[in-house]
Amino acid sequence: MKIEQSINSFLNRIPFLKKIIKRLYQLIMYLISPKIKFKGDIKRITPIDEYEYFFGYYDKSPWNADERYMVCLRAKCTWKDVSPKEPAEIVLIDTQNNNSIKIIGKTSTWNVQQGCMLQWLGPKYDKEIIYNDFIDNKYCSVILNVETLEKRIINFPIYSVSSDGKFALSLDFSRLYNLRPGYGYYNREEETKNEGLPDNTCIWRIDLKTGKVTDLLKYTDFANFKPRKEMKDLNAIHKVNHIMISPNGKRFMVLYRWFNGTRKYSRLITCNVDGTDMYLLSDDDMVSHCYWKNDYEILAFEHKNNIGNGYFLIKDKTSDFKHLWKEIINDGHPSYSPNGKYVVTDSYPNRSRVQSIKIMSDCDNYREIAQVFSPFKYDNDVRCDLHPRWDRKSKKICFDSTYSGKRELYIVNIEGV
Repeated sequence: MKIEQSINSFLNRIPFLKKIIKRLYQLIMYLISPKIKFKGDIKRITPIDEYEYFFGYYDKSPWNADERYMVCLRAKCTWKDVSPKEPAEIVLIDTQNNNSIKIIGKTSTWNVQQGCMLQWLGPKYDKEIIYNDFIDNKYCSVILNVETLEKRIINFPIYSVSSDGKFALSLDFSRLYNLRPGYGYYNREEETKNEGLPDNTCIWRIDLKTGKVTDLLKYTDFANFKPRKEMKDLNAIHKVNHIMISPNGKRFMVLYRWFNGTRKYSRLITCNVDGTDMYLLSDDDMVSHCYWKNDYEILAFEHKNNIGNGYFLIKDKTSDFKHLWKEIINDGHPSYSPNGKYVVTDSYPNRSRVQSIKIMSDCDNYREIAQVFSPFKYDNDVRCDLHPRWDRKSKKICFDSTYSGKRELYIVNIEGV
């Protein structure tokens, strides 16, 4: 596996060649490998019809507070475009009524990786959801009561929402679309197009009660914070992504990335939610998916010099860290269970096009609880990451999968793990 990682790192510098070699390699390995469609106590919860169903990212839960209802998106096609030009419908699933569905809304701003940031709104997580949309030629967010279908429009999109439901942080979805299509929105042309390092706001704070929007940080704020020589290259292209607010709503983390040609650099930075007290938490070139364990610790898949790639538990505003599950050296989407006892993560398709879900504990124990096949149709930017998410009681995992031939929503019960 380390040989494969070395080859992958080299090919990352030649993206078009990487796609060709990767596909040929996977075809050969698939032909000679045992065929697995799925393993584990997996149950589909979305209907069998002409639509594709999925929820989105791994840092949110599709369940409401009492776990009767779940929400997700449905669309006709999610494998031709990373950010399709037709609306997706917002679906309410009644788990106490044979998983019957009700269409409660639609959105024109969505992508195949993160959906439309659909989620239940705190602090109650019972009747209101929030999601992004495009109305009157503007990005916005919608707060919707799932019982009355009453809407309230916030004139700015959201990325990460505080647990008390009072505010959200956001970024430039149009720039994100141009630089990482599967994570942004196509609806408006990027205002900073062709600018490597814009002197423009890149993170905003939105008051979800009043609708007030406050500029927090610019791209240049990140580039001027403990700068490296690679940032100063006039041809470097800068962006931010993956904002996540701490559980107590006081700080947030964000990935600051810049590109020099095909070479990508990533930093993990934390900051107060008013834009002050910025701290550089990780600066060894690669950091990927992260999650707040509590208000002071972050679990991150990253590279650490002299150690390599893996999952590290990092203490905010310090240099303290712990290397967890040292045998796991491949990236995934980790999150802590609400009771704090477990971590769930997934994997990308292996050489046989099989993805897996693992449950881990801080004492270095882990076990695989599910495997699913990933069809070749869903690959590269339109791939279907499993993005496992916890229920509110730490007993079930929900994930997206295409092993049936299209995107659908599944659950796996983890009681007894």
